[in-house]
Amino acid sequence: MDRPGLQKLLADAGRGLINLVITKDLSRLGRNYLETGRLIEDFFPRNGIRYIALNDNIDTMMDNNEIAPFKNILNELYSRDISKKVHSSYLVSARKGMFTGTVAPFGYRKDPDQHGHLLIDEETAPIVRDIFQLAAEGHGPNFIRRRLEDAKVPTPAWWGRHRGLRNLPLTRWEKIDPENGKYMWDFSVIKDLLINPVYTGAVSSQKRNYRFKIGTINDKKPEDWIVVEGCHEPIIDKATFEIVQEKLKSRQRPQDNGEFSLFAGLIKCGECGKALTHRLAYAHEPLPVYCCKTYNAFGKGHCTQHRVTEPMLKEIVLNKIRECARAAQVDDDDVAKRLRETCETEQRQRQEALAHAIAKDEERLDALGKMVMQLYEDRMLKHITEENFTILMAKTQQEQAEVQARIDATKKSLNDEAQIAYDTQQWKEAISQYADIQELDAATLNRLVKAIVVHEKIDDGERHITIEIHFNLQPMPEIQRLESAS
Repeated sequence: MDRPGLQKLLADAGRGLINLVITKDLSRLGRNYLETGRLIEDFFPRNGIRYIALNDNIDTMMDNNEIAPFKNILNELYSRDISKKVHSSYLVSARKGMFTGTVAPFGYRKDPDQHGHLLIDEETAPIVRDIFQLAAEGHGPNFIRRRLEDAKVPTPAWWGRHRGLRNLPLTRWEKIDPENGKYMWDFSVIKDLLINPVYTGAVSSQKRNYRFKIGTINDKKPEDWIVVEGCHEPIIDKATFEIVQEKLKSRQRPQDNGEFSLFAGLIKCGECGKALTHRLAYAHEPLPVYCCKTYNAFGKGHCTQHRVTEPMLKEIVLNKIRECARAAQVDDDDVAKRLRETCETEQRQRQEALAHAIAKDEERLDALGKMVMQLYEDRMLKHITEENFTILMAKTQQEQAEVQARIDATKKSLNDEAQIAYDTQQWKEAISQYADIQELDAATLNRLVKAIVVHEKIDDGERHITIEIHFNLQPMPEIQRLESAS
């Protein structure tokens, strides 16, 4: 009922410009039986309009229209059925990892030779890489938006219109400033781009809740999307994508001067889980420190201070970065052992054991499937009673579910082993270039560090501080313990 042509007709009818409406049949007027009925029974008569549906023998000037409401209901049922079939076909395509959107995501283009497949767009993919690089360095969507505008990078809407892919209207910025408006990026565009797994080679579909006659109701949570991995060439590696997701979850607030503290969004309390906030302590001279947000707000009855000075924290992190980088350069095998807590031989043996367990369980699952078929055959031939069939079938199906769950868990463990090995190699390559680092900036810090967790224990008046440094791609945290008098 929202068709532009129909809305124009109704607007003209309301102004008295029309006195006769003719359609081939009722369905051409509309398939929403409530709205169609309102037009025929109320709107058209109220505005002095005669309506005729040729094939259905409907004429509002005659008295033979009793069948019209039933035809409207049948038309809506037909429309509802078509809607279900279309949605079902989209679900099938989504589960196959086929891209079904009208326009390819920014950075990609549709493959002309393979339906539902995406190819990297070499002209716009570098823009996507730059956006993810800035986000991985700890910069938020607003910072990235300003950087893109300063660099005069056109928006995705402009690219789509420029290439004839979309007939989008001009944005409000383009209307205000026709020359520079195309460089004005929207915050939500950048945020949606950063959370889209399509850039890792996956296809994500079914992102919105839809209802017949209403349309889109709301957006689904990312965990409810249908995501199929490995569908096309990635623009961003999965490790960088995961780092960016962690950065987006971290809330960062600027200081009074509008700048962010060096460790903003990274440093957390190990007891209450809240952020450690940045402030200046005044003794002999101003000293930047980090303290637990819960302690600052509610006092020591809810959490302890967890006080760490910024200079000390910088020194600890710098030393850990240099230490890991030099270890990676000097002895790769030793680093691998430290990171995976076992040598490569042990890991290989563990992977072989997991693969053997999967094969054994899959063999058992196949045997259980044959047992189910045999039970049905015995039941049909009356070799067993109905009661015994029910008992045996329940036991067999229960074991099937248990074995399948065990297979899934073992496969996940096997995949985790492979991921740790991959992450270890990525970590060594990333860290080794920082063996002689002298200064710590926000970009380097966010590229290497996922989180810094500060634990505090007070024992007989002594503050015992333990700092965990969780590096990106490194499975185990680096730990530094400090002793400090209260």
